[in-house]
Amino acid sequence: MDSESGEAFPASIEAAWGLRERPHKGPKRGLTLERIVSAAVKVADENGLDAVSMSRVGNELGSSTMALYRYLATKDELLTLMLDAAVGPPPPLPEGLGWRRGLESWATSMRAAILAHPWTVHLLMPKGPPATPNQLAWLDQFLQILQDTGLPANAKLATQLLISGHVWSHVSITAAITLDTEPGSLRRWSEYEPFLRRVSGGGRLPGLRAALDEGAFGDDPGAPDDHFAFGLERALDGVEAHIRSLG
Repeated sequence: MDSESGEAFPASIEAAWGLRERPHKGPKRGLTLERIVSAAVKVADENGLDAVSMSRVGNELGSSTMALYRYLATKDELLTLMLDAAVGPPPPLPEGLGWRRGLESWATSMRAAILAHPWTVHLLMPKGPPATPNQLAWLDQFLQILQDTGLPANAKLATQLLISGHVWSHVSITAAITLDTEPGSLRRWSEYEPFLRRVSGGGRLPGLRAALDEGAFGDDPGAPDDHFAFGLERALDGVEAHIRSLG
């Protein structure tokens, strides 16, 4: 419950901010919301997001499923807290970077934080605006980076959507390749190029064929980093041009 407005926030958000009254007694001494979330993240890291269930997390903690429900109302609430905990807060930025290098660092750090837990990509599509502590910390840092650029507030928020959207789309593709271990899957980069060559022969899909012949789909371990950096730089070029136009 918001003490200022009297309105109730979503349960997962109240839990994330510690706004809900926590149980003082329980069947498992030492059980806390933080331990539950940490155990759930461990299960997801080791076995994937599909392996996360209240019973599985309870087993990880040596506790009953019902004991967990004293701290969490639903699994969706747990997933919200898992995402916030796994991605964590933004790392501090070195002083004197300037806004452009600051945003490069911000985007690169967010990408690394997500790819450290690839299952988080399944939770990235927001059901609402950023609201958990770490989500808002990332947003706050982004806005601070742009503080002296002369951009109005709405333009700063639009820039954040642009850059975070680039990060999310990139990590979603990268994580899909990382997580997919099924032999012969077309999502695996090494199997994708032979497939494209097969379907683009005989003058079919000439633009795609030309890109293939230039090695665009080669099995280059550095390609994801290069693609990410290229897209980020082009987005920042546009932001820089707009800032300059403001005089």
